[in-house]
Amino acid sequence: MSAEERPSAVVVGVDGTPAAHAALEWAAEAAARRAAQLRIVHGMGEPSVVVAHGSPERRAAAEEARRYARGLLEDAADLVRGTHPGVDVVTVLSAEDGPGSVMGEARHGDVIVVGSRGLGAVRAILHGSVSVRATEAPCPVVFVPAHEDEPTPAEGPPKPRGRIVVGVDGSDSSRRALRFGLQEALVTGASVQVVNSWEVPLPADTTALEADAREAHEEVFDRQSEEIVAGVLAEVIDDRTEKLDISAVRMQADPVESLLEAGRDADLIVVGSRGRGGVSGLLLGSVSQGVLRHAPVPVAVLPPHSEDT
Repeated sequence: MSAEERPSAVVVGVDGTPAAHAALEWAAEAAARRAAQLRIVHGMGEPSVVVAHGSPERRAAAEEARRYARGLLEDAADLVRGTHPGVDVVTVLSAEDGPGSVMGEARHGDVIVVGSRGLGAVRAILHGSVSVRATEAPCPVVFVPAHEDEPTPAEGPPKPRGRIVVGVDGSDSSRRALRFGLQEALVTGASVQVVNSWEVPLPADTTALEADAREAHEEVFDRQSEEIVAGVLAEVIDDRTEKLDISAVRMQADPVESLLEAGRDADLIVVGSRGRGGVSGLLLGSVSQGVLRHAPVPVAVLPPHSEDT
């Protein structure tokens, strides 16, 4: 079967770190829920010229590294087959670096999963490694943090809490985020909480602004927020998702803080990649980086081309 003909997949990067292990657990659950293939990827970051023309010592070291990598992939596959025997598992050993290997395996319709403290994920994917950027990913990218308290094998991964939080700001990217959040809710049975926040621009000397004027100014932004949330929900909700448990939170607060607060006890925070206002330009924007840096739960980001077919 060619790459173009393969079924939709959850593509996860592994490198032996606790965060990558948490990502593998999340990816296995996601693949099982979707009845999708699970593609477990490890990137060697090994230039082909070293393998072909390096010294005997370097070639021996490269072969030892490949043996270790193959063992890493086999152990990951065995773990998933033991916990999710119905999942179709494929392992991929790549000469590219970690982020590059994961991005190279992904197709439209897939979901990429990486550990946020493994694979150099946040640094390499947010800022780019050669041409590898999450903004170029063809599908949603989910960053999974390592478990704060690593569960024992008997306990398994943390139990789901049944909540998905989605940041919206009226942009196309936030509509993508909401569609993804609703799709996740359909397969997980979770509720969805839509979050819109804003900061009112005020003079440096707030005493120069009369109380009535300040209050009227804030009311304008509050009405705008109400219209944004209502408009996005009306455009995105369809016959399949209209019966989901959906709520909305609107607040005058820092966007990063509001999303982190709302998502503190959620299963997933979802944000778009090129927004404006409350959730601005995801992957290189301060809001998205703040959420990714501090969120204790998985964060899904929706790149611009994630809904292409």
